[in-house]
Amino acid sequence: MRLRVELYKSTWPGLFLLDRLKQPRYLPTEKIMDVQNMITSKDILDKAGISRATLNNYIKSGILPRPIVGPPRPTDKGVKQIGYFPEEVLGRIDRVRFLKGQGKNMEEIARIFSENTDQSTASSHDDSAREGSIARVTSPKKHNRITDRDLQVTIRDIHSPAYLINHNFEVEWINQQAEDIVFGKKVRSLVDIEARNIFKLFLERRLSGKAERSMDLCTLHLTVLQRYINDPVLSSLFKGISSEEIEIVKNLFQSRPVSTDEPFLHLPVSIPVPGGGRSNFWVHTMTFREGTFFVYLPEDGMNSSLLSMLNQRERIIGDLLKHRMPSLVSLCVLIADLQDSVRISAELLPAQYFELINGLWAAVGSTFEKHNGIYGKHVGDGMLYYFLDKPGDNYINNCINCAIELREIVNKFSTTWKGIKGWDHDLHLNTGINEGQEFFGTIHSANTIEFTALGDTINIAARLSEFAHDGEIWTTKNMISKLSQEERNTIRFGVHSKKRPGNGFIRDSFSRLRDLITVNDPHYRQLSAIGGLPITEIKDRFQPDYDGNTGINQ
Repeated sequence: MRLRVELYKSTWPGLFLLDRLKQPRYLPTEKIMDVQNMITSKDILDKAGISRATLNNYIKSGILPRPIVGPPRPTDKGVKQIGYFPEEVLGRIDRVRFLKGQGKNMEEIARIFSENTDQSTASSHDDSAREGSIARVTSPKKHNRITDRDLQVTIRDIHSPAYLINHNFEVEWINQQAEDIVFGKKVRSLVDIEARNIFKLFLERRLSGKAERSMDLCTLHLTVLQRYINDPVLSSLFKGISSEEIEIVKNLFQSRPVSTDEPFLHLPVSIPVPGGGRSNFWVHTMTFREGTFFVYLPEDGMNSSLLSMLNQRERIIGDLLKHRMPSLVSLCVLIADLQDSVRISAELLPAQYFELINGLWAAVGSTFEKHNGIYGKHVGDGMLYYFLDKPGDNYINNCINCAIELREIVNKFSTTWKGIKGWDHDLHLNTGINEGQEFFGTIHSANTIEFTALGDTINIAARLSEFAHDGEIWTTKNMISKLSQEERNTIRFGVHSKKRPGNGFIRDSFSRLRDLITVNDPHYRQLSAIGGLPITEIKDRFQPDYDGNTGINQ
């Protein structure tokens, strides 16, 4: 039995219904806090991907409650009033899509909602009357029938196949059921993230005599992830992809059933299971900024607690990020510290110092984003960013370009700050960059999730940042060696020689760190641990002039 790939656009078949309001209610300004947990009609149009005409039709047919009308939020400009809805209406819209996918028309769908709403209204009438109309609409605990047990359900309680795939098509989180049923392999034991590429895994299975199952699943994922795929991407789905494999996935991609860019999908699928036979699932997908979450919901029964959890998008992605697997990746690390931060802090009032730091960080923030840097926590007044090796992305050049651009931005910021504040000192970010292969993952506390990597790559970058002064950028011979000759020719790097007049600069050269530091240097003891490391200073980049020659990029 071949994979049935018929697309039904939906997040999940929502189970919970709210009381229907008979008329719009106008919200007094003093009551605005009563709708802080509600969403606006504009939110619904954006998140659910429906038109305003469809929204009005759902309200008219009783599928959605009539809105509470009140003043717009500060972000909703250009309107004098706006409709507020319980957030659970998104689940209703998803339920409509699901029912449509089962072949039901709008009249039948409206009747289903009406019957369920009448039952919900009858069972909660007394409580609703006591609480008042606004509380009756916004109280998810009563009308969603979510129990304490529902709220405790996490991704670890999913007993059917589930996994998170990042935008490089690599598995970031997976449960055992997905390993057994979908991939037939212990994916969690693969520490190299490139080995966890889903298409690489499926095509490997093709060679093990399970071609039909692998190609069906490959088509499924090409359909779901098609917004991130084009011909160049297909040619580099994973490192080492062969020309034969490229041709296979191109043919599968061209034969996918439909074209859609919906962030939520339901796909019916029938796949073999261990022990023989087949199981039917609804493959439910949710797309986040961090990747796409796949859950295989059994066709013969769905757990209400699980469905309750799947309606809480922020909670799901937070849970996934907390438990994503650390991966062995190639990366560059950039650590930049503000020179003389202790002295500057002592010379300024606290409010002025915070103004300085916030202004500086705001000035350089977009530069990290431009070069695909990932923020990491760094102690003190410095910055730590990771640049990961990704298909089609030169992570080493990104890191070097970011460091050079940072120095230019800080120089301009320093000049502006001195002019406005009458400040006498120049501001400098002292930067250390390094490349290596480390385990990269997340750590979390009660309220935050942070990306982190542990190992010598980060420690060496930190030591180089301590060694730098007056805005210098220092890196290792190892990192420069990873560049092609053509790329190295675009960078002016080297060391100053004490033997040359005026401490002359020698291009394309390196020196052991211990030969560049004196015993009197306050960081001597910390830096002596990497004293034998060959390092070099990156001065700037070259740009070709109109005659094709190179000149220093000032």
